[in-house]
Amino acid sequence: QLQLVESGGGSVQPGGSLRLSCAASGLSLDYYAVGWFRQAPGKEREGVSCISHTGGVTNYGDSAAGRFTITRDNAKNAVYLQMDRLKPEDTAVYYCAASLGLGSSRPHEYDDWGQGTQVTVSS
Repeated sequence: QLQLVESGGGSVQPGGSLRLSCAASGLSLDYYAVGWFRQAPGKEREGVSCISHTGGVTNYGDSAAGRFTITRDNAKNAVYLQMDRLKPEDTAVYYCAASLGLGSSRPHEYDDWGQGTQVTVSS
C-alpha cells in the first residue's frame, strides 16, 4: 500500500519561500501522477499543482502559476513543491496525493493521500 508523508510546512512572511516534500513508501511512485492540494479553514480542497508519473507534464492552478514549481525525483520516491513569493492567501493545509491516472486538479481522482502539512503566511 502506498503511503505519503508531507513535510516542509511552516510559518513564513509574505514574499518568502517554502519547499514542501512528499515522501512515498510502501510502493514506488514511478507509475503515479502526484498532485498537491490545499485546504483553508471553511473552504473546499483546492488543486494547486500536479505532475505526471514521468515528470514530463505539469499543471498549475491559477493561484500557483508563476510562483510555485512542482518537481519529482523517482529515484528518491518523492515529489516537491517549491513555493515562492508566498501570499497570506496561500495559508492552508497542503496535501499531496497520488493517482494511477493522468493527474488532475480533481481530488476525487486521487486514491492515496498524505496527512497534510500546515503553511502559514503572515507578517
